[in-house]
Amino acid sequence: MLSAHATWSQAENSNGKGIFVQRCAMCHGTDLKGTGPLANKSLPPTPDLTTAAFKKRLSDYPGVIVSSVVLRPNGDLIPKTLQANGVKLPAFAWRVKDLRDLNQYMAAEITKRR
Repeated sequence: MLSAHATWSQAENSNGKGIFVQRCAMCHGTDLKGTGPLANKSLPPTPDLTTAAFKKRLSDYPGVIVSSVVLRPNGDLIPKTLQANGVKLPAFAWRVKDLRDLNQYMAAEITKRR
């Protein structure tokens, strides 16, 4: 039987997974290893998120890594890569909850894949 905490965690990861699949997997791949169809179309190429170093960064700075990549004001690598490859993502109003859920999803996936 699932505890209330387990149910909550699954719901949170569901949101994080949805965001990852819709907004990140095209470059990072569903395996998080930088194997998506656009992985080699950016400079630098898309990183492998399953490395021990990335997992440590997610653990040491929960939410900070995700939000710094998503929200960085001068970072236009992601939009330029998407635009250059004809990918049109709808606008997304990021909430703190979304950044946390995405961080939690990636951390859980990295742990499962190691």
